[in-house]
Amino acid sequence: MSKQSKSRNELLQESKQLPSLPGVYQMVDAQGATIYVGKARILKKRVASYFSKTDSHSPKVSAMVNVTNHFIITVTRNETEALILESNLIKDLRPRYNVLLRDDKSYPYIYADSKHPFPRLKFHRGKKNKYGKYFGPFPNVTAVRETLSLLQKLFLIRQCDDSFFRNRSRPCLQHQIKRCSAPCVGLISSEDYKADVRHASLFLEGKSDDVVELLKGGMNSAATKLDYERAAQFRDQIEALRTLQIEQNIESSDGDADVIASAVKSGVACVQVFFIRHGRVLGNKAFYPTNASENTPKEVLQAFLPQFYLGGSSDKDVPKTIVISHDIEDGDWLQNSFSEHFGFRVRIQNNVRTEKAKWLTMAQDNAVVSVEQKLARKADQTTRMESLSSILGFLQPIQRLECFDVSHLSGESTVASCVVFDAAGPRNSDYRKFNIKNAAPGDDYAAMHEALKRRYSRLIKEELPMPEVLVVDGGKGQVTQAEDVLKSLEIKNVLVVGIAKGPSRKPGLETLVMTDRSRVKRLDADSPALQLLQYIRDEAHRFAIEAHRLARSKHRKKSPLEAVDGIGAKKRHQLIQHFGGIHGINRAGVSDLCKVPGISRNLAQRIYDALNY
Repeated sequence: MSKQSKSRNELLQESKQLPSLPGVYQMVDAQGATIYVGKARILKKRVASYFSKTDSHSPKVSAMVNVTNHFIITVTRNETEALILESNLIKDLRPRYNVLLRDDKSYPYIYADSKHPFPRLKFHRGKKNKYGKYFGPFPNVTAVRETLSLLQKLFLIRQCDDSFFRNRSRPCLQHQIKRCSAPCVGLISSEDYKADVRHASLFLEGKSDDVVELLKGGMNSAATKLDYERAAQFRDQIEALRTLQIEQNIESSDGDADVIASAVKSGVACVQVFFIRHGRVLGNKAFYPTNASENTPKEVLQAFLPQFYLGGSSDKDVPKTIVISHDIEDGDWLQNSFSEHFGFRVRIQNNVRTEKAKWLTMAQDNAVVSVEQKLARKADQTTRMESLSSILGFLQPIQRLECFDVSHLSGESTVASCVVFDAAGPRNSDYRKFNIKNAAPGDDYAAMHEALKRRYSRLIKEELPMPEVLVVDGGKGQVTQAEDVLKSLEIKNVLVVGIAKGPSRKPGLETLVMTDRSRVKRLDADSPALQLLQYIRDEAHRFAIEAHRLARSKHRKKSPLEAVDGIGAKKRHQLIQHFGGIHGINRAGVSDLCKVPGISRNLAQRIYDALNY
């Protein structure tokens, strides 16, 4: 393949041979990399527009055209297929001239199992394929937890898992603090509990007034029966709901909608999405698309919509109304394609009134504020990085640094973390964790050595960029390990910095240990460089602890019997059933173990040895 890009005239002549059909086109550079993916109702007309009338192009489009060597087209049967294919290709190829959205996670819901006689309300993420009701989506886990906590206070709905529920003989602490009606021990009838669940469901559907009316009826009925304690419970619930309605004044009867607004300033783009369900604002989420610095808010929004609804998780909940802040060019195309893809009519609106106008103003204001905050953080990050570069002796600002930390609990499930920072701040997609396999339990030096060697061996093998600064959480010992690894791998031009806590371990008293270990610095507590190092160190520590807790949880869920040869799932079940649990097996002798059907004396001895030595 030629290393020189074809002329615009050559590409223009090739584009004139394209069919007048809908489809997707890929702009490809001389190295064979796809640099842009776009959709078109008429491929011939759209692709040719890039190579004719070039004076009207934006700087970004002109730069893209200048490095385009050829293009690839895919004809589709209709415009909807073109839209979906474009979203999938952008997600897979991540072209450098497309506005890119990272939204791989599914959104959380609240789930109620309708078949259970005393259903609980619980957190749910993933496919909605169970029998019952789903409420959401919520923008994040925090919003779900806050809502579940509120439902506990208002309606006393249980949130314990079913095994805990089945094995209760007396009320738990949740009942004592008036956050559960204790159906596990029969302190509430099935009918009354289901009524509470129904009230909670209506509340989640935005029908607070209906709930109040039902509660009033229950209060009057209980008072008539002289059940004044139950009537007082209804009264308290009504008061709490009325107070909540006053506090949550962002409510209406306008149903479900996603309200989306975009803002761009000084190279930073933000898209704010507000989730409205049953007339209630469940929360909002900010997205910061990449490669969008030279685009207008309208262009960012136009690129965002298909990627958000078609290129993310397959279980995304799509409302019938999408309110947007700008009148985009392909609005009718997107609206028709969404309707065809999701199987119901989806309306994309821009000119709205009443409650929707208030929501849109709120989303637009939040988008602008988010951009301002991002710019402020970016400026602060730049100042800190320049300060650190100067202190460490770099003539130019540092472009990439990595920090390592090790976490374990008395040597159990040792995990090392690697966090990566560049001029813009943390690069979460480059974070890595290492489950330590060879180091002895509690040997932090060996664990650090193993993690560093695995990390930088892979960077060399895959020809990935090296950091200019390697930060390790610790002092001379950790710095020595880093030096040894870099020397053994023949890696040069990487400065190792250890950040050691002071004698009192208070923030601001840290000491920096440089590569040759003779250079030791102590920075002022208000130094921007020290603040950056503290932030990086704390981020590595947080990431290591998260990874360690996950590894420890998986390890502790594993039965020690699984390590015994000859013990499968059936025999484990027989042993646990015979002795009543792993503690009973631990106390059993070899002769006791032999009494279990299918356990020979040799196998019993192996079980005994595995559990007692």
